[in-house]
Amino acid sequence: MVSAKPTRPRPPGSKADYVHQVLRKEIISGKLSAGAPVPQDEIARRLGVSITPVREALRRLESEGLISYRSHRGATVSELSREAVLELYLLRGAIEGLCARLAAERITDDELATLRELHEQMLRDFEAGRVENLAEDSRRFHDLIALAGGPALLADHLDTVWRNHPVPLRTSLWHEPSNAKRFLEHHGALVEALTKRDAVKA
Repeated sequence: MVSAKPTRPRPPGSKADYVHQVLRKEIISGKLSAGAPVPQDEIARRLGVSITPVREALRRLESEGLISYRSHRGATVSELSREAVLELYLLRGAIEGLCARLAAERITDDELATLRELHEQMLRDFEAGRVENLAEDSRRFHDLIALAGGPALLADHLDTVWRNHPVPLRTSLWHEPSNAKRFLEHHGALVEALTKRDAVKA
């Protein structure tokens, strides 16, 4: 009896959506590092699709700032210049600072409880040496504050900044214990300020 030919799992949504989802995840995780080439033929073969959805996915990633095109190299994972990195962190600081100030006035008891629970979980993970999820959990921590402080506009703006200029998880400063300890102390001070409704400190 001849066994049936194995079939590739059906991609969710359109093929372009599937390619976009896979490549975006690989960029954010650091599997595709900054400056790495993204050859269309190779991506198409690896994901079992034609060139057309790969091109569409790359156009979307380019519009998001994750892919750029270089002469004689084609599509590559975008690299931020030193000046761009500085501007990015200044922008995030301004938006997240405003979100925190507004959250001190608007955050609900339930939202505060969720934030405190996440912070305590991060502390337990740090003490146990489980640092692999801290960067992602920190993103959730700041998302919760943004949604509490600026649900109408600011949270969406911050999400756009995060999505278009992600920090690859494997290169995150959270993997350095001394940094993680300092960041967690700052998170704790922020939770305390929000609990006391202290907008200036937050």
